[in-house]
Amino acid sequence: MKKIPVVTLVRAGRHNYGEGLKLQSQLSAQPLEDWANFRNYLVLQEHNPVYTIGIRTKNYSDEDEHRLRKLGAEFHRTNRGGLITFHGPGQLVAYPILHLRQFRPKMRWYIATLEQAVIITCRKLGILAATRTLDTGIWVGNNKICAIGVHGSRYVTTHGIGLNCCTDLSWFDFIVPCGIEGKGVTSLSRELNRYVGVKEATDIFVQCFAKCFGCQIRDLK
Repeated sequence: MKKIPVVTLVRAGRHNYGEGLKLQSQLSAQPLEDWANFRNYLVLQEHNPVYTIGIRTKNYSDEDEHRLRKLGAEFHRTNRGGLITFHGPGQLVAYPILHLRQFRPKMRWYIATLEQAVIITCRKLGILAATRTLDTGIWVGNNKICAIGVHGSRYVTTHGIGLNCCTDLSWFDFIVPCGIEGKGVTSLSRELNRYVGVKEATDIFVQCFAKCFGCQIRDLK
């Protein structure tokens, strides 16, 4: 009988994006060959305003970076998948740090399962139209409600999702989110026409994550 994977929950609170990357780096720095004893984590956090771009930069120049920094946000170039997006207060940012040999050693399965956890979270909250499309992320109609940008190396995952809960969506006006022209962004609060905070969304997402990944969640001690 296959052993049920254990994932340690880290509630990191709100901090700068650089601090989140440092925490991610620390938690993922484990011996990878001894995969059965790798400690999996699910890091939950909010970021101070920041624009990030992935490995497909789509020619964001130093001038673009300066323009965005003048708005009062940080700017980071990362090794995750995807193009430019925004993270900020009111957005649930989740970094699953998993050794996929304890689950299923396929990135395509991992991304699909992570997407499914977000979709079920949205539907439990009452957004039945949340779904995948040909574009990355989770969508409600032509508006993206959750960005997904992950990185995998030697079966270990980093980076993750940014689910808009009560995010100030005006930050997205200054970019083409994820490089997709002609489409917009939305949030749980906007779609449900009520305030949905990060804590409310987090509680449901953690339950959905555990069910979709078939794992046991334990709080960090």
